[in-house]
Amino acid sequence: MELVCPAGTPAALRAAVEAGAHAVYCGFADETNARNFPGLNFSRDEMAAGIAHAHARGAKVLVAINTFPRAGEAGLWHRAVADAAAAGADAVILADVGLLAHAAGAHPGLRLHLSVQAAAANADAINFYAETFGVRRVVLPRVLTVAEIAAINRETDCETEVFVFGGLCVMAEGRCSLSSYATGLSPNMNGVCSPASHVDYAERDGAQEARLGGFLIHRTPRGMSVPYPTLCKGCFTAPGGAQKAQTGHIFEDPVSLDATDLIPALEKAGVRALKIEGRQRSRAYVAQVVQAFRAAVEAAGSGAPMPHGILARLTEGQAATTGAYAKTWR
Repeated sequence: MELVCPAGTPAALRAAVEAGAHAVYCGFADETNARNFPGLNFSRDEMAAGIAHAHARGAKVLVAINTFPRAGEAGLWHRAVADAAAAGADAVILADVGLLAHAAGAHPGLRLHLSVQAAAANADAINFYAETFGVRRVVLPRVLTVAEIAAINRETDCETEVFVFGGLCVMAEGRCSLSSYATGLSPNMNGVCSPASHVDYAERDGAQEARLGGFLIHRTPRGMSVPYPTLCKGCFTAPGGAQKAQTGHIFEDPVSLDATDLIPALEKAGVRALKIEGRQRSRAYVAQVVQAFRAAVEAAGSGAPMPHGILARLTEGQAATTGAYAKTWR
């Protein structure tokens, strides 16, 4: 299976390649990709240099152009596809139907991958994208069990890619409105979930407060680490009905996906590629996670036991879950 690793900066790209990534995904420094944060992403020259560096070492580069263009203003996204193709990208990762149609028509030799932002979670949807636009691979949303992924792979010839490590989102990908409600900027159109420009930290009444768009997300005792204010992972007080009100992580706990133990099952299910989340992470983080998962992929290939516990301190809240992959729904 191909190991697809994140690169938010040229330094992280080099770190991922040196650590053993089979492929790296990254984006341009604008709103065409879903990690549009200050200090992240690639200029056109940096992208071309990064692709050349990866290719010289036998790795691929996939360019994420996975936000949704504004009506009547698709030029920026069209230029991003053209620039990725000109730079030698091995594939572009797209979500928008109009942009897929443009890429298929204007760049027939460019390999197309369907972003998780498209939320294609069944064989009928995936086959539509494959047959209509020539999509070669789909990144599956993190709501499917291993058995459901196996069933999809039996009903489609399109390659499947799944997330195996990193942050989890409470929303179906491509359908989040929480952050845009608080800030006016959309994760799926402007590429910013919990944008730094709307984050505020302050000390009040002996505690540290973290706000997003004016909304209080965390209140932490002085001396404790203050988490970044992501709305879906905030602490809130909810009415308890007949019981007392409860305060806690109402939407989602701060926990990371870690599907290391499921790699053999995912391989058996027909998964073609394993994806690591983390384009906002440091190059040191990227290097450690990539090294660990390269070892896990090689262990799976040889039938050796999966390595355990080596990434525990890199998980959010120092806690991990297999998410929906092994979930029994009730």
